[in-house]
Amino acid sequence: MGNATSCCVSGSPKLRRNAHSRLEPYHQDSDLSREETACNLQHISDRENIDELNMEYNPSDHPRASTIFLGKSHNEVKRKSVFINNHGNLRRKYSSCSTIFLDDNTVSQPNLKYTIKCVALAIYYHIKNRDTNGGLLLDIFDEKLHPLSKSEVPLDYNQHDPEQRQIYRFLRTLFSAAQLTAECAIVTLVYLERLLTYAEIDICPGNWKRIVLGAILLASKVWDDQAVWNVDYCQILKDITVEDMNELERQFLELLQFNINVPSSVYAKYYFDLRSLSESNNLSFPLEPLSREKAQKLEAISRLCDDKYKDIRKAARKRSASVDNLCGRRWVPAILS
Repeated sequence: MGNATSCCVSGSPKLRRNAHSRLEPYHQDSDLSREETACNLQHISDRENIDELNMEYNPSDHPRASTIFLGKSHNEVKRKSVFINNHGNLRRKYSSCSTIFLDDNTVSQPNLKYTIKCVALAIYYHIKNRDTNGGLLLDIFDEKLHPLSKSEVPLDYNQHDPEQRQIYRFLRTLFSAAQLTAECAIVTLVYLERLLTYAEIDICPGNWKRIVLGAILLASKVWDDQAVWNVDYCQILKDITVEDMNELERQFLELLQFNINVPSSVYAKYYFDLRSLSESNNLSFPLEPLSREKAQKLEAISRLCDDKYKDIRKAARKRSASVDNLCGRRWVPAILS
């Protein structure tokens, strides 16, 4: 029923390569008995646990695996970010008994402008701290073969790393013209790191624009209810054709092995890692004092969540339950006789 050494191998390209490297070639020998040849086969349990043993290879799939961009940012010496606050150098604001400062950025409703800045900074660290000895440059992402504009691509297009501001302007142009959300930016970063992991390629100055464009194209269709069509991106980027966009989307999906699922735990991990990246690079979110209207809104939201969980607890409570499931203490009046 086929080769016994090729079953139950993980779907990821890198994991598939590691799995096959652990398998020993099996050749049928008529002089050996079945018991003597059985030792050459790898046990099926060893092959099924490959994903758990190599979780660090799939940060975009597993919530406990560290994100790639945060690890690469730690390699840099801590320095002042190039993103300068419009108001100059402001002191950090701290809450007090009379005033509470909050930023307009939550995991369910991220701030669009600062989320795009954080994603641009993450892509910058991907490019700057890439592995120069490894990684492939696929033709579909090569800007020399598939230029995004009619202007001539310089000969050293793959030699100079882009600045954070250049990456931010490229992202801001696409998100502003296509009216994409901040959540779409986070999903874009998830797909980008999943592509780098699955396809075993590195993002570099010669392919970062087309990789980011493919990730945005896919994230907008998966996340937003009213997705942007490929022909709409051709109106934003005037010199690109619909056929090129379709081919970019097709090959991007194939390299992802059509795995476009983003669990909520993975999304939350990328959101909080982006916040950590912003704090380590002095890219703080704008803080505003808590107003009376916002406090009332937060109180209403908290009350709704409390009522929701209270209904869930009531529904889960059974008419007859074990004493072990009782939580809390119940005081009863003492009877004196």
